[in-house]
Amino acid sequence: MVHDTSSSGATVFVEPMAVVEANNEVRVLLSQEQAEIDRILGELSAEAGNFASGIISGYKEAVELNLIFAKANLGYKMKATMPLVNEEGKIELKRARHPLIDKEKVVPTDIELGIHFDTLVITGPNTGGKTVSLKTVGLLTLMAMCGLLLPVADNSQISIFTNVLADIGDEQSIEQSLSTFSAHMTNIIKILEHADGSSLILLDELGAGTDPIEGAALAMSILEALRRKGARIAATTHYAELKAYALQTPGVENACCEFDVTTLRPTYRLLIGVPGRSNAFAICLRLGMVPEIVEHAKELVSSENTRFEDVVQSLETSRQRLEEERKEAQRQRLEAEEASRAAKERKDSIDAQAEREMEEARRRAAELIARTRGQIDAMLNEMEELKKQKNKALTAEQKAKLKSGLRALENEADPVRKKDGEAYVLPRPLKKGDSVLIYDIDKKGTVLQPPEKGGKTALIQAGIIQTRVPVSNLRLLEEKPVKKPQGSVTRSVTRANVRAAMELDVRGQTSDEALMNVDQFIDSAVLAGINLLTIIHGKGTGALRALYNSILRGTLM
Repeated sequence: MVHDTSSSGATVFVEPMAVVEANNEVRVLLSQEQAEIDRILGELSAEAGNFASGIISGYKEAVELNLIFAKANLGYKMKATMPLVNEEGKIELKRARHPLIDKEKVVPTDIELGIHFDTLVITGPNTGGKTVSLKTVGLLTLMAMCGLLLPVADNSQISIFTNVLADIGDEQSIEQSLSTFSAHMTNIIKILEHADGSSLILLDELGAGTDPIEGAALAMSILEALRRKGARIAATTHYAELKAYALQTPGVENACCEFDVTTLRPTYRLLIGVPGRSNAFAICLRLGMVPEIVEHAKELVSSENTRFEDVVQSLETSRQRLEEERKEAQRQRLEAEEASRAAKERKDSIDAQAEREMEEARRRAAELIARTRGQIDAMLNEMEELKKQKNKALTAEQKAKLKSGLRALENEADPVRKKDGEAYVLPRPLKKGDSVLIYDIDKKGTVLQPPEKGGKTALIQAGIIQTRVPVSNLRLLEEKPVKKPQGSVTRSVTRANVRAAMELDVRGQTSDEALMNVDQFIDSAVLAGINLLTIIHGKGTGALRALYNSILRGTLM
């Protein structure tokens, strides 16, 4: 089959008939394949059509879930929180951050509007953050209206508005013959048409781009018109007239972006209630302008404006000083609260420890009483056995056993435990008349007789009691030796007690009881250094007298 020839006729384009037939067959098969595809798709579409409502519903739910997860993921990245939402035009943003600024560079700021005032006039230096503050309010409001979490601190609140109207930025146009001022006024005219009581209006550099006096007057008039409509307004400006207007008009509040005059740099913090300075001269100096030009410009500023700016600067200086004092007071308050909390915790711990100690003391007292009762019962039984022996004389072993039992009972029943003695060495040997402290019972005393050479005990006068105390249990007090006056007065005071300690009345007692009492009486007298004792035994049968005579003669000792 000839398809074509060349223009010269020398070349002919031919195709063998076998290839033509094969090609025609391929074309037919492709057509059949496409028809089969259309048939299958048609059947699948018809089958899917039966589940159209479920598929559409699932698709919508998947889109909704995807949106919810996207919001959650964005909130997590921004470290956002859920604000309190109202419809009353109240905005209170705490540590608000613009979501489009790098989180490592953005400066959190506090913004309030619609609670104590309905109009906020923001002033301050260029590049100080005024426009960013406006955009932060508007953007966070729109984010809340879209159901997004906001990059603010807890307990912040935001309002839902019907309209968020903004005139931010320069939209001058050569094509439309619009200057900067004309572009701003065109936007503001549209805003005045749509503004109502549920509108949030953001105005950047209100009244700029024309004569300052006329621009300031026009700006105040625009703010009054918008306030009459009930809108919430935030506007930035450099006009001193608007600062004065905010100071004098109820419901209108000044705010400024803080400027550090020390470093000549803005801090990007928004301060509510304080008018700000433009600081144009300081910024020009920082940017490298010739100082002579700046100084001459300062001379050209009117004295009235200079006085106003000086007042603003004085207010700013006072505010910064008060801010530092407030921070210091807050730091001290936190320290005081921490100290109070620590003291309370320590008191609670001490109270709990005291309660545990009381419980432990009660438990030990109960155990002590139980053991003492048991030992008393055992000794009573032993005494009963001795009584059964009637007048039989006690052997030395029996007497020693009874004495040992009495001493063990006294030691066991004594609830006072000696203190753990710390490593203490007397600074010098004890002398007669030294004031000492008996450490384990915390009792002061006077040395009557120091320990002999190589001796380990000293005779101590503690009150009306004389006793021998180990030297290791004595602490030398840094006091002047107190000499006891020699005379009848001291003797008369102590004579009754000494007499009481030197006499023992055993009348009416059995031999066994009297024997134990006399042994204990003699032991106590020996320990106290008493050399003269009196035992009153009466007449009776004479058994007690015979018993004591034998004891004192040493027949039973």
